[in-house]
Amino acid sequence: QVQLVESGGGLVQAGGSLRLSCLASGRTFSNYAMAWFRQTPGLERDFVARISGSGGRTYHADSVTGRFTISRDNVKNTVYLQMMSLKPEDTAVYYCAADRSPVPNISPSDYDSWGQGTQVTVSS
Repeated sequence: QVQLVESGGGLVQAGGSLRLSCLASGRTFSNYAMAWFRQTPGLERDFVARISGSGGRTYHADSVTGRFTISRDNVKNTVYLQMMSLKPEDTAVYYCAADRSPVPNISPSDYDSWGQGTQVTVSS
């Protein structure tokens, strides 16, 4: 497994921007596809975005397409989530996750490793 630590969450007004980071350690980072999920209390963990190990392929949930962008730096062992035009409904704990499979999985159960999460709160 790979160890993951998220950072960059916080409180922002609607329409604002944040960039989340997830630092990985313990295994060869480029061997893992990486993803971001989010979860609000009482609800399931939802897929946000995924990026392949090389960074050449990305997938974004419809709800964030055009506003969020996932990227990675395999030298820094870090995956990012740039979030723009934030809405109150984006408020959640955001988690990064790692997946050894090249299949573009979007179910949380397909992911091997998880970070502890970072809170994002968007005020109206």
